[in-house]
Amino acid sequence: MQYYTTGEVAEKLSISVRTLRYYDQIELMSPSHKDDNGKRLYSNSDLINLEKITILKMLNLSLRDIKKVLSQITTEQLLRAHLQSLEQQKEELESSINNTNTLINFVHLEGELKWEQLMSLIDEAKNRKVTDWNKYFNEEEETRLKEQLPKMDNNNNQIRKWINIIRRVENCLERNMHPSSKEAQILAEDVLILSEELFGGDQGLAEKFYEIRKSQEKSQEMNLYPVEPSIIDYMEKAIEFYELEISKSI
Repeated sequence: MQYYTTGEVAEKLSISVRTLRYYDQIELMSPSHKDDNGKRLYSNSDLINLEKITILKMLNLSLRDIKKVLSQITTEQLLRAHLQSLEQQKEELESSINNTNTLINFVHLEGELKWEQLMSLIDEAKNRKVTDWNKYFNEEEETRLKEQLPKMDNNNNQIRKWINIIRRVENCLERNMHPSSKEAQILAEDVLILSEELFGGDQGLAEKFYEIRKSQEKSQEMNLYPVEPSIIDYMEKAIEFYELEISKSI
């Protein structure tokens, strides 16, 4: 059987010598073997128990509680508890990733992010209510929209396309370009193409959604990203001019 000194265990398990001595002092985990010179050594079984202690500490158990359960808990029970803890950490990490993506997309839209805006977004994320989609859509429409609508907490091509649309509209407004201008008409065509992709050609669903989108109150109720009314109004007028020109050419 192989045995290890305190220094060897500290290096092998990345536990400080001071911690090992403290475990020994409080009788949580003491070396179980002595050599011929009386030097205390750790066995492989001791190392397993030290690993158990490390995992139980990760589960936020106090050393007093760990001492109570250490001899009772099986390896499988310990691993299952550790797995549950990891899954919880994974959920928290995914939530942090989504929140960070939201902030990145917000910066892409706004150009900068002030601290008061950041705190407002964090508070909103904490207090966000579950949206009652049934108030506006039937079950099938709700399912489709939840699957297809671009989300600020995603980092994919779809959300980036819509962010670019909004920025292009802002650019047109800043340059006082008429909704019938060439650039605005190209923009209108791009919006219609993206809408076709988003709603799968379901014109009824598209119109129902955009009616909600035009209302700031309903958009907020649906947890949709707040878009300035001037942007929506400009986009709508550009599309009207575009569709008028299309109808003339038919």
